[in-house]
This record gives sequence, structure tokens and C-alpha cells, in this order.
Amino acid sequence: MTKWVRRRRTALVAAVAAATVLASACGAGGRSEGDSGGGAADPGITEDSVKVGAHFPLTGVAAPGYSAIPTGAKAYFDYVNANGGVHGRTIEYVYRDDAYNPTNTSQVVNELVLQDEIFAMVGGLGTPTHSAVLDFLNSNGVPDLFVSSGSLLWDQPEQNPMTFGWQPDYEVEGKIIGKYVKENFPEAKVGLFLQDDDFGRDGEKGARAYIDDQIVAAERYAPGNTDIGPQIAALQAAGADLVIGFNVPSYTALSQLTALRLNYQPQWIYSNVGSDPALVGALLGRFSEGKVTDSSMLDGAITTEYMPGVDESDDPWTQLWRKVWDAHGGEEGELSNYRIYGMAQAYTFVQALQAAGPDPTRQGLVDALEQVGGELRGPAFVPFRYSADSHAGMSGVKVVRIKGNGSEDLSPVQVTDNGDAEITEYTEEQATPPANGIPDVQPAG
Repeated sequence: MTKWVRRRRTALVAAVAAATVLASACGAGGRSEGDSGGGAADPGITEDSVKVGAHFPLTGVAAPGYSAIPTGAKAYFDYVNANGGVHGRTIEYVYRDDAYNPTNTSQVVNELVLQDEIFAMVGGLGTPTHSAVLDFLNSNGVPDLFVSSGSLLWDQPEQNPMTFGWQPDYEVEGKIIGKYVKENFPEAKVGLFLQDDDFGRDGEKGARAYIDDQIVAAERYAPGNTDIGPQIAALQAAGADLVIGFNVPSYTALSQLTALRLNYQPQWIYSNVGSDPALVGALLGRFSEGKVTDSSMLDGAITTEYMPGVDESDDPWTQLWRKVWDAHGGEEGELSNYRIYGMAQAYTFVQALQAAGPDPTRQGLVDALEQVGGELRGPAFVPFRYSADSHAGMSGVKVVRIKGNGSEDLSPVQVTDNGDAEITEYTEEQATPPANGIPDVQPAG
């Protein structure tokens, strides 16, 4: 399974931890009387506020769905602020548009760090985009938390000590999908439809660990190139009767429409990244110019999940997110799975900030995640893998079949780690949200 390794910190880190345990957390994190807010030496933090930032594709080919994530995060931060903030500080959230273009990402992240002077990056989106700023953020000592991508790049604590993943990485997801295919479609001829970057490569690596001998073709697309006819035709020509896609939502819709035109009907399995039925249905309508009107083309497709979605109206986490959205984001539109994703990330950041104590520093925030991050619980079905030796995010997923705008379970929740780690069933109960919707994590120490 995962490795839960703790190691002793340097004298400096120990001093930070010792300082934090002297202070008590109260409510959402009110500072104790007489606290001077000594963390103000780092950019982005004062006695009354902490500023965090992110980059997202608010425009361009990846904007559908992804542009909603920061609206969810902002709604939850506003909810926390309305309830006293964290250690008496309100969270100021600044996010900028990079249009899913790495050149733009470099520019907007430079502005966030040098002009806006953010304390931390929280949830910057995309494998090709965030890769472009990985060195910059780490060399400037900026906590780079909970990247909105499952690339293995975010788990390199020796090389990139400030960066942490959040969602299950694509290798872990690929392994669990591969095992499911091996057990349930052992005779299938498998094709891979892959984004041509670490997203696709990491997913392929995980799947091949179980079904390398079943794969008859692997086709890749470059983000931004919307003509994927040659790739889908090549999968059809190779005889692939089951296709696994590690692709963003726009390319799920494009793959479905292209397959329809070619009269190609494999069993589709999509990474959770590209499988949201409501969004894909809207994209199908747009790309087909109204010829397709809903997401029914996705019925029967297989995907994965790692936390409850908007369709699970009885789930207490979904009920919390709806309460937050109605109070602080409803004017932006309807609650969606992407907005829930943003809220869940924001919830984890609040936990991390609480764990950093009443006088947080950038390094102290990172140290707190390494010390207690593996113990944090939220809406996810599985634990995080955070420790001093691992900056990897969630540890697994369950396999589901898309049915309308919801899903039905095909497997139990399963967890694993990278490489040859075994896949096992995860049987612990999911955490329930606190009554007031705000976590209460004690300072690490």
C-alpha cells in the first residue's frame, strides 16, 4: 500500500514546531490573545489576512469545467472568512487566466508571486501548464500546494520540496483501471487514447503494469489540436474493442463524436479527469452544433471516482458544498462537480493552514503538511500519502459506470502506491464533515 514514513526534522523545523504547539487553535483558528502575528515576515501574510493564488484556464480549449474550479474554491474560502477565518486571518484568493498555455502560465505565476506577493500557490491547474512553473515556485520558496493534476511530477520532495499533489495520480488510477480490465475484460483488445504529456504517459504506465499484453495500439493527441480523426481511426483499424482514455473533457466529447462518425463502438473507459457527464454532455451539444443534445452517449462508459459528486444529494459532504455554494457562489451558476473539486481543495488548504499554527511561515506550512498531512481527512474516499518522504496526494479510487448524470459502483474503493505496490481494498469509513463545515486541525508539533 502506501508508505507512511515519518522522519526527524532539522533543528530549525523542530523550533518551528515547538513554537506552534505553544499556541492553541480556536474555532476556525482564532489567534490566542497577545499573538503578534510573527509570520508576517513572509510575503502574502499579515496579522489579518493571508493571500493565496492559482492559475486556471478561464478561456480556451480547456476552460469548460476547469474554469469553474476556482469559483468553488473562492466560495469555500468566503464561507470560512464569514466564520472568522483561520487563526483570525481571512483568506484572500487571487486566480489568473493562463488559457491552458504554458507560456501564459509562466507569465501569470510570475505576476502572482512577484506583484501580488502570494503566500502560497493553491491548486494551480494542468500538467503541461504547471510543469512550466515548477522550478520557479520552488526556487522562490513558495508553497506549491495541491496541484490540480495527477502527474507524478508533484511528488518529488527532494527536487521540489515545496510542491504537493492532491488528487490520485494518473499512475495509481491507471493501475486500478488496468487491474479492473484484466479481471473483467481479459480477452479485450485494448487501445489507449492519451494526451501527449505526463498525463497520458503516467496513465499509460499504470495501465500497462496489468494489461501490457492486451494493448494493441496507443494513440496520442496534442492539447489544442482538435482534429483527432486519425487517432480514433487508428484505434479502430488496430481492432481495439476497449479504449482507455487519459484525456481532458473536450477530448472525451471529441472522441465520442469522432467514433460516432466512424461507426466505432468500443467499450470506453475514461480517466475521472475527462468523464464528468454534465460537462461532456454540454460539450457534445456544442461540438455537434446541436445534433447531440445530452450526455447519453456516455451511458455505459466506465470511469473512476475518489469523492462524492453533485448527483449524490444525500451525501453529507455534497450537502455541505451545496450550503456553501448557495450562500457564497450561487450567482455564478449551478453547483457542479468542478466546483465541488475546488471546494474540497480549499478545505484541505484550510486544514494545512490550521496545522501550520497561529504564526505560519511558508516553510512551516510545508513542514506541517509533511508531519500531519497523511492524517488529514475530508470528502475523499481514501487517505493522502503526505509525509516527509512523499508529497503524493490521494491513494486510490473506485471504478464506476456512468449512468445518466450519475454513476453506479463497479468496484470497492481501492488504494495503492506507485511502482509495484499492491492494490488493496480500502475499508475504513469515509470521514463526515464537521457540524459547522470548517475543519479543526490542531497545530502540528
